[in-house]
Amino acid sequence: MRTFLCLALGLMPVVGRAQAQSPTAPPQQESAVAEDPVLTSLIHEALEQNPDLARSNALLEADRERIPQAIALPDPSLSLGLQNDGFKSLQVGKMETSFYQVMYTQPLPWPGKRSLRGEVAGLGADITKVAVERARLSIQADVKRAYFGLLLVRGQLRLLEDQAIFLENAQAITQARYEVGQGAQADLLRAQLERNRLSQTRFSLQSEERVLLAALNRLRGSSEDSAIPTAASLEQLQFHPMPIEEVLVQAEAQSPELQAARLGVKQAEASLDLAKRDRYPDFAVSGAVMPRGALEPMWSVGFSISLPVWSKQKQQRAVTEQDWRRKSQGSEATSVRNILHQRTRERSAQLDSALGTIRIYRDGLLVQSEATFHATLAQYETGRVPFLSVLETLNGWLADRSGLLQAVAQAEAIQIAVEEINLSGTPAISAQGLAAGSFGMGGAPGGSAMPSPSRAAPMSDSSSSPKAM
Repeated sequence: MRTFLCLALGLMPVVGRAQAQSPTAPPQQESAVAEDPVLTSLIHEALEQNPDLARSNALLEADRERIPQAIALPDPSLSLGLQNDGFKSLQVGKMETSFYQVMYTQPLPWPGKRSLRGEVAGLGADITKVAVERARLSIQADVKRAYFGLLLVRGQLRLLEDQAIFLENAQAITQARYEVGQGAQADLLRAQLERNRLSQTRFSLQSEERVLLAALNRLRGSSEDSAIPTAASLEQLQFHPMPIEEVLVQAEAQSPELQAARLGVKQAEASLDLAKRDRYPDFAVSGAVMPRGALEPMWSVGFSISLPVWSKQKQQRAVTEQDWRRKSQGSEATSVRNILHQRTRERSAQLDSALGTIRIYRDGLLVQSEATFHATLAQYETGRVPFLSVLETLNGWLADRSGLLQAVAQAEAIQIAVEEINLSGTPAISAQGLAAGSFGMGGAPGGSAMPSPSRAAPMSDSSSSPKAM
C-alpha cells in the first residue's frame, strides 16, 4: 500500500492539471480564447506594423493617384516659329509675309473617352483595395495559426512535464524497491530509459516553440527573441458545425478573390467600351499670334481632327482584344466562385470530421484511458500486473490528451481558413504529438497500440486554385 500511495501522490500534479484543463469545460468557456487579450494584441500589432500590409496600402494610394491622371486632358503644346522672306536678311517688320509665330494647341479626346478611362482606372484602384483586404485577412490568419500553434506546442510541453513528474517518482520508487529486493532491475532501468527518451521530445517541442515565436514576432514587427506569454489552453475551445449555406453566402460576399474577379469583369467591360470609343477621332484646337515688328500683327485659330485610316489594323483589333479579355474575366469569376464553394464544402466536411474526433476524445477515450491507468496502478500495487503496464497505460492516457490537443488545433485551423476565405488548401496547425508508442508497445495494458486520430494525414490540397492576388 505504501508504494501505491507514493506513486499516487507523485501523480497528483498530473491529475490535478488534467482536471483544471478538463476537456468537458462548460459552454461559457467557448469564448475564452476568442477574447484572449494576448491574441487580440498580437493581431492589432501585426495589422499596424506588418510591412506587407503597408506595401499593399501604398500600392492602393498609388493606384488612386492614377484616376485624376486618366481623366485629365492631354498636355497642350506650345510652338514657336519664324517665317521670313528671302535668305539674305531678316524681313520681319519690313515685309508683310515675314513674322514670328507663337502657337498654342490643345488636343481634345472624343466625348466620353476621358470618363471611360477614369472608370477603368477607378476599377483598378478598387481591385487593389480588395488586394489590401486579402493581405489583411492573410496576416490575421497567419497570426492566429502561429498563436494557436504556440498554444498547441506549450500544451504538449505541459503534458510532457506530467510524464516527467510520474517518471521521476516512478524511478525513485522502483529504485527503493529494487534496493530492498522487492522489485526487478528491469523496472528501474525502464524508468531511467523513459526519462532519457522524454528529453528528446522536449528538445523537439522547444525548437518548434522558438520557431513559432519567431514567426509571431516577425508578423507583429517585433524583436525575434521577444517573449509572448500565454494563459489560454486549446482544451477550453468549443466548436459548432458550419451552417454551410450561410457560410457560402458570407464567403461569396466577402471573398477578396471573387470580388476582384467580379471587378475585373466590370473593368474589362469598361475597357471594351473605351476600345469602341477609340474608333472615333480625336480633335485639337489651336491659336496663334504672329508679330510682324512695325507692321500690324497677325493671328490665326485652327481646328484639326485625327483620321483613323488604320482602324481595321488598330482600333478594331483593340475592340476584339478587349472582348476576349472580357470573356476571360467572366470565366475567371465563375472559376473562383466554383473553387470558393468547393473549399467551403471541403472545410465543412473536415470540420465535421474534426468535431467527431474531438467528441470521441472527450466522451470516450479520455475517460476510458484515465480509468484504465488508475485501475492498472491499483493492480500494480497488488502485484497483478508488471510495472511496464503502468507505464503503458499512463502513456496511453497522456497520448490521448495530446491527441485531443491535435484535434482541437486541426478544428481551429479549419475555422481560421474559413474566416480567411482561403482558396488554397487548409494550412495545418501541428506540433509533435506524444505518441502512445513512445513508452513502449502502446497505450493498452496488453501491449497493442491504439491508433490516435491526431496521427491522421494532414489536410491536403488536391485541386488547383487561382493565382494569388
